[in-house]
Amino acid sequence: MRVRRLAQLTLPAEVRRALNVQEGDYLEAKIVKDGVLLKPVAMVERKRAWKRIQKIASRVKDRKRDPQEDVKAEEEKIAEEVKAYRRDRKHA
Repeated sequence: MRVRRLAQLTLPAEVRRALNVQEGDYLEAKIVKDGVLLKPVAMVERKRAWKRIQKIASRVKDRKRDPQEDVKAEEEKIAEEVKAYRRDRKHA
C-alpha cells in the first residue's frame, strides 16, 4: 500500500473482502507493537436510529396479564411470539 495525498490509503481487494468493508464504511486504526491494527466499526446515524425506535415502539401494544394464565405458560407464549417474528424477518 502507498500513502496518497491527504494521507489516504487504498486497501487491497482481498483485505476489503476479509474485513467485509465497502466504500463509506469506517475503520478504527490502533497502533500495536508490530504496526497498525485496522478494525471495522459499526456506525449508527442517530436520527435514523431514533426514527426506527419510535416506529417500532408505536407498534407495541399494552396487554393486560391474564390472571388465570400460569406465569411460565405466559413466558413460553412470549418466547414463541419472538421466535415467530424472527422467522418472519429472516424470510422477508
